[in-house]
Amino acid sequence: MQPRRQHRRNNEFFNLIWNNQLSISKSRCWHFFNSCSVYLSAIILMLVVTLYSPTALTQQTAGNSAYGDLLSLFEDWREFEKPPLLDGAPDYRAETFARRHKELKSYQSRLMAFDIDDWPVAQQVDWHLVRAEMNGMDFNIRVLKPWVRDPAFYTSTWTYQSDTPAHEGPTHHAAVELWTYEFPLSPQSGQKLSGELRTIPPLLQQARVNLTGNARELWVAGIQNLRDQERALVELAAKTATAGDEFKAVLEHARVATTSFIEWLEAQSPSKTGPSGIGKENYTWHLRNVHLVPLSWEEEVALLQRELDRAVSMLVLEEFHNRKLPPLVPIASPEEYEQRAEQSVIKFSAFLRDEDILPDYDYIEPVLRAHMGQFVPAESRNFFYTVSHHEPLALWTHWYHWFDLALMEVQPHPSPIRRGALLYNIWDSRSEGMSTGFEEMMMHAGLYDDNPRAREVVWIMLAQRAARGLGSLYAQANIFTLQEARDFHVARTPRGWMREDLDLLGFEQLLYLRQPGYGTSYITGKYLIERLLAEMGRKSKEDIKLSDFFGQLDQQGVIPVSLIHWQLTGDGDQVRTLME
Repeated sequence: MQPRRQHRRNNEFFNLIWNNQLSISKSRCWHFFNSCSVYLSAIILMLVVTLYSPTALTQQTAGNSAYGDLLSLFEDWREFEKPPLLDGAPDYRAETFARRHKELKSYQSRLMAFDIDDWPVAQQVDWHLVRAEMNGMDFNIRVLKPWVRDPAFYTSTWTYQSDTPAHEGPTHHAAVELWTYEFPLSPQSGQKLSGELRTIPPLLQQARVNLTGNARELWVAGIQNLRDQERALVELAAKTATAGDEFKAVLEHARVATTSFIEWLEAQSPSKTGPSGIGKENYTWHLRNVHLVPLSWEEEVALLQRELDRAVSMLVLEEFHNRKLPPLVPIASPEEYEQRAEQSVIKFSAFLRDEDILPDYDYIEPVLRAHMGQFVPAESRNFFYTVSHHEPLALWTHWYHWFDLALMEVQPHPSPIRRGALLYNIWDSRSEGMSTGFEEMMMHAGLYDDNPRAREVVWIMLAQRAARGLGSLYAQANIFTLQEARDFHVARTPRGWMREDLDLLGFEQLLYLRQPGYGTSYITGKYLIERLLAEMGRKSKEDIKLSDFFGQLDQQGVIPVSLIHWQLTGDGDQVRTLME
């Protein structure tokens, strides 16, 4: 297909620019565009003009040996970040981390020895990404210590694909991605899965020694994650009933080890009495030095409270505006769901294309179709099912997540540092912020002009994200218990759509307690992306072309928004504040 070929052509040109094998001025860049085939998208032009200053464009960075040294350091660092093995499982023992923490300092020293002031912004951004990852490991060893405080860290089985570049929250290095397997297993797949399952018993045995922490709520709530693993292994046994005896024995050993571990966790629970939040000071350090979000705990509280108030007040006004219209009627049958979902995919795809919202990505409609979901009875609908059964489009706008993952696959970033998922959830402000922000952006862009009641759903979604983020902030500061964070989350989500009797509530608040900064990233990332759009709007002498804006944003990779802001605007103030 022509669009796919165009992606490849664009990426080849971008690689030349990235490696500075093509030195080009703005005027020559415009000449290139005017003389190009009509199939070469304008997004590449905008990317070239915006990413690099004239000075940077004239530098022969391909010969920048220092940047090459950074790439070598990155390779070394990523290999080091993987823990050694103990009995076939990752080694998370205290003595191992004591040694590795000292070794980490040597990697950080190597990184800080680089003089990057004269590097092009794109290469400086890569340096900051490596710094953030190293800070992530340092913080986990010093403060978060999931292998010591968090039983859920030892969950191995994943039955679904995350809609983000990597799993949300602290995840150990031997995860078993069950969702990647097709059943019945081929001999090769069976052998591979068997090898992965073998890590579960020794890892859980090690966990009994490592888990010396006193974080009561992490401990008690985390047991559910292991119960989910136990259930997944039982289901796996049913799917592999025809497998050989050796595979069945390995699987049963993993299940028994999981069951025994749960019993041990439950027996230890009464002795756990301490707080689970990391405190305001640690939270702010982590936010600024790992996630590269230029805010503090206090500033996030103010921002999320403002967004919660704005969402609810706008909902009130929207309801007033729509008072003479019939209310949205929830989908009532599988047949109706299938029909509405199909109509919504067609409408959304056409809107993005016809209004020139996004570049001509050929994967948008297939991605949407792959994640349409299915009908869920009313009594079983969690918040997001409630949304999709009132207005599927409102949820589809959040599927920027899947656009991100598709782009990472079809057009990998030329920088090895940005090509895959950043470690320690460093991508959260961009990933969650863009998906959340896109919901409201599409509403303002006119997606619901023919259905004003759907705008109410968008405000409810925003209120829910702000409420749960605020709850997580207070839990991290040990102002709220986990239950109080849940209650706050439920009470401040409009219309009672956040139900306390379903698993989603517990899953979300536990995740945000386990991973500081994640619960707020939906709102803070949205805010930072809106600041970026505002800044580019102020600098533009013409109306912003949305497909150019989103195309340029996408081309930077799924990295912290503060770094994207620097690269697209040339304004590095946000990053400089992080270094103070």
